[in-house]
Amino acid sequence: MKRLLFWLAILALALGKTGFAQDEKTIKIVSSLPRTGSANAQTTSMVNGIKMAIDEVGGKIDGYSIVHEDRDDASPERGQWDPAIEAATAHKAVEDPTTLAYIGTYNSGAAKIAMPILNQASLLMVSPANTYPGLTKPGLGEANEPAVYRPSGKVTYFRVVPADDIQGEVAANFAKELGIKKVYIIHDRELYGKGVADVFKKVCGKLGIEVTGYDGIDAKSANYRSLVTRIKSSGAELVYFGGTTQSNAGQLLKDLVSGGSKAKFMSPDGTREMAFIESAGKDALEGRAYVTFGGLPPSELKGKGREFYEHYKAKFHAEPEAYAAYGYEAAHVAIEGIKRAPTKTREAVCEAVRHIQDFDGALGKWAFDANGDTTLKVMMVETVKNGQFVPVKIVGQ
Repeated sequence: MKRLLFWLAILALALGKTGFAQDEKTIKIVSSLPRTGSANAQTTSMVNGIKMAIDEVGGKIDGYSIVHEDRDDASPERGQWDPAIEAATAHKAVEDPTTLAYIGTYNSGAAKIAMPILNQASLLMVSPANTYPGLTKPGLGEANEPAVYRPSGKVTYFRVVPADDIQGEVAANFAKELGIKKVYIIHDRELYGKGVADVFKKVCGKLGIEVTGYDGIDAKSANYRSLVTRIKSSGAELVYFGGTTQSNAGQLLKDLVSGGSKAKFMSPDGTREMAFIESAGKDALEGRAYVTFGGLPPSELKGKGREFYEHYKAKFHAEPEAYAAYGYEAAHVAIEGIKRAPTKTREAVCEAVRHIQDFDGALGKWAFDANGDTTLKVMMVETVKNGQFVPVKIVGQ
């Protein structure tokens, strides 16, 4: 027994010296993104951006070592984000006193779960990708939004991407420019997908574009042939899909093509990834598909954004996906908040981020408004040519 205690004491001493014991000079930044399923290529690119931001400060702030914890909020069963996993990830972050920032989520539905948990603990949350307006903007979601996500009464959630009230309007206006008179609207029944579809529908009404149908689909369905029959008979010249690659956008487009529909296809930023092109097939996309995106793709960024783009390609030997720069920017926001905080506490970090009014980053020069939204409103419409996304129109520059 004495011999066992002796070796346990030696092991404890060794752990302390090698840093495996709790280190009071460590600050953790947790990211919660879907790392399982077809979103993986997009989120890997985002995590690469987060790592780049931490590397650029040498992994240290004011004598504290910055540690990144890459968490997966998806499950193999769902193939995308999972509510139970997101809740568990948020609770784990709250319970770890070294965690001062939470980067996520990718899906707006996941944000609804994490936000109140983190807010109650005054833990900073910075999203690189959530676009559902109700998360931050009063009057643009449910009656209790966004207050229900702020049990502490303070804003602790921020996003570096424009919301869907802007994206849906840009999409509808572009449809008008294409000469579209009739549109069939489909959504995936998720918070993000239905949210942006609702905005698109509302603006179409104002523009005089007739909505010939409005349906929610089962994202796990093997095909949508019966839906395509309804779309064709409606006379729709455009199909608008509110959803993501993971909610079967590619299958829907393939069925439109095989079913003989000549309607054009438009979808929001949740499909702005190579996985969408691969799932739909580039031939199905050529000449008929459009994707809107909040901001500019990495290759179109200027200044610090261009530097990020070049450094990313040199470091990872690949083109960054659309949201890589947003992961990078979100991480720099967290880092800036930690830097500015006079004490390294959750409350101080959140307070510092609330006062960011002069951020000069990869996405340009911008600020956070009182709701935690970015002041950037640049949007892009893209099409697909030769298997690549190609810019068609930039709005808001």
